[in-house]
Amino acid sequence: MKLTLPALVRTFRLPAWGRLAALLLVLTFASTAGARAQTWMVSTTAQIKLGVLDKFGQLGPYTATFVVHNEKTGKDYLLVKELEKGQSGIDVLFPTEPSEPDYFKTEGGEAAKAVPGRYTWECLVGGKKAVGGRFTFPETANDVTVIK
Repeated sequence: MKLTLPALVRTFRLPAWGRLAALLLVLTFASTAGARAQTWMVSTTAQIKLGVLDKFGQLGPYTATFVVHNEKTGKDYLLVKELEKGQSGIDVLFPTEPSEPDYFKTEGGEAAKAVPGRYTWECLVGGKKAVGGRFTFPETANDVTVIK
């Protein structure tokens, strides 16, 4: 005996309205969904990690003031970090989001942005340069492909 959908529905001896509801339910799950294009969201954020470390832990608690200088605009961005007893070093990311409690900003309060270009940086401890360096902030771009 070959079972077809109508024969299968009749085997359960459902009333006509029940057979119709069962048939609609089966057809709903058996139908394929229409093809739709995928939608993607994309973001690229570049950050530079800067750090300072009292290698032998001789200093004790100290204040580390990170200063990043944008060579193109001439602006300086500062971030001050207090290191407590037992904490000999710290790493920070440049730039940081202004929504963070501590973030890189000018003395006027302008938040640093991820602007491509050349930068120099230094970390001051006790008002003296402890470490420093330079970096080039990369350009970033985003591509979106629509798949049909």
